[in-house]
Formats: sequence, C-alpha cells, structure tokens
Amino acid sequence: QVQLVESGGGLVQAGGSLRLSCAASGRSISSYAMGWFRRAPGKEREFVAVRTWNGGITYYADSVKGRFAISRDNAKNTVYLQMNSLKPEDTAVYYCAARYGSATTNAYTQDYWGQGTQVAVSS
Repeated sequence: QVQLVESGGGLVQAGGSLRLSCAASGRSISSYAMGWFRRAPGKEREFVAVRTWNGGITYYADSVKGRFAISRDNAKNTVYLQMNSLKPEDTAVYYCAARYGSATTNAYTQDYWGQGTQVAVSS
C-alpha cells in the first residue's frame, strides 16, 4: 500500500504561483509513475501532469503546458507540482496519484490516490 498526502494548496490571485507537494509513505515510489489530476466544481476529474517512474518523461494536459511543471524526488518519496501563471480556471481540488509501472493519463488506471488539496485562483 502507498499512502499519499498532498499539501501546498491555497488561495492565490491570477498570475500567481503555487507549489504542491505529495508525500508518499508505505512504499518507495521509485517504481511508480506519479501524476497529478484535478477536479473543478461540477466537473469530472481530469489529468494534469504525470512523470514516469524514472523521471525521464513527462506529460502535461494542453491546458497547463508551459505553466505547470511536475518533478519528483525519489529519495524523499515526494512529488511536486509547480504551478505558475495561474488562471481562475485552474481552480480545483488537486489530487496526487501513483501507478505501478508505466505512466498513463487515465484516472481510472491509477493505483493510489491522495485526499486532495484545494487550489483557488481569484481574478
């Protein structure tokens, strides 16, 4: 079992930045693809970013490409999401996810989820 705990959410003005963290426990995440998803009010959970288990490849949703960056520190068992140039449409609960082996952008194929952290962007 892998437990994931997100932190770093909050309220920020449009154009601002936030850095989310996802601390994993229970097992090393070194064999897991780690990703971020989000759910905006009234919408389904959607893919944001994912990084492969060895950190070599990243994928981003078109809506965040060039503004968000996912990184991981396997030694600290932690994944990060740096969010820059935030927009009101980025307002959502952000979830960290882990998938053993290969990375996917499909929420239904993730193995573990965190509880989420709220991000609110004001205009």
